[in-house]
Amino acid sequence: MRRAAYELWFLPRNLMIGFMHLYRRFISPLYGQVCRYYPSCSRYAVEAYQLRGFLVGSLMTTWRLLRCNPFSPGGVDDVSPGRRQNFFINQRGFVRPIERKA
Repeated sequence: MRRAAYELWFLPRNLMIGFMHLYRRFISPLYGQVCRYYPSCSRYAVEAYQLRGFLVGSLMTTWRLLRCNPFSPGGVDDVSPGRRQNFFINQRGFVRPIERKA
């Protein structure tokens, strides 16, 4: 039961990660290399959702997109990890709960 609750908790985060994977595969190549920051804004969004969750990841991504403009100097802008991680990131980039032994 606890595992199902964690899976449900991670569902919005994983939906956004899936959406960002589709964006990076099909739409992002059309723009080319235009981001002033490293990693690119779409990669930053994936990492923000992976490490910080749906709500905080959405806020961080929105703030990053607002800063990514021709008047910004750009540079390296990594996502800071959260305080505690009760998950791991699988091979495909989705967040899964850590198996706890009772």
